[in-house]
Amino acid sequence: MLAVDKPAGQAVIPGRGLSEEPLCLQAQRHTGEKIFTVHRIDREASGLVIFAKNPRTHQRLCRDFEARRAQKTYWTVLLGSPAPTGTIDKPLRLFGSGRMGVADSKGQPSLTRYKMLERFAGAALVEAFPLTGRRHQLRIHFFSLGTPILGDPLYGRPPRPVGGFPRLMLHALELRLPGADHGPPLVLRAEPDDEFLRLLSLLRAEGRGAAS
Repeated sequence: MLAVDKPAGQAVIPGRGLSEEPLCLQAQRHTGEKIFTVHRIDREASGLVIFAKNPRTHQRLCRDFEARRAQKTYWTVLLGSPAPTGTIDKPLRLFGSGRMGVADSKGQPSLTRYKMLERFAGAALVEAFPLTGRRHQLRIHFFSLGTPILGDPLYGRPPRPVGGFPRLMLHALELRLPGADHGPPLVLRAEPDDEFLRLLSLLRAEGRGAAS
């Protein structure tokens, strides 16, 4: 297995209209071996991504993700004032516009839990736990509460990016995987990058509160 701390703005896999090298090809060039993509995070997000280095590991890891045995933790900064803790249980589906959105019972079941870590004036740092892995799940779920993610160029009230931030304030912080042979879980962690931390510092410096 290969764990990578992805920068914001880089795609994990090739896609239409991409000019930069995707992370999977960069990682493959770095290792000199074929690697297998296990999961993805949004191009605009930063943080932890894992790849498998052989088909057997790829199959096992994909089963862990599909069975929700892979526990994901994100840090995100929301515009507005969410409740201190919460559960968002709203189905999602792809609409004709090409954007994902909250749907009726015909959508895919989607579940997110979160807790607030720090409150600012008009914003909040939140730790989020997506229990399902739908495309843009966290971005849509928080937008549906009226608290979109700062810097989101796609979901949120115009003008975008939301809040005028130069990047999407979403970071894949930690991944907890089942241990082999019933052993202890494997915990991987990628600390927030310098830009994410700098923007947090700006929020604090502007007098936007203390830890809740």
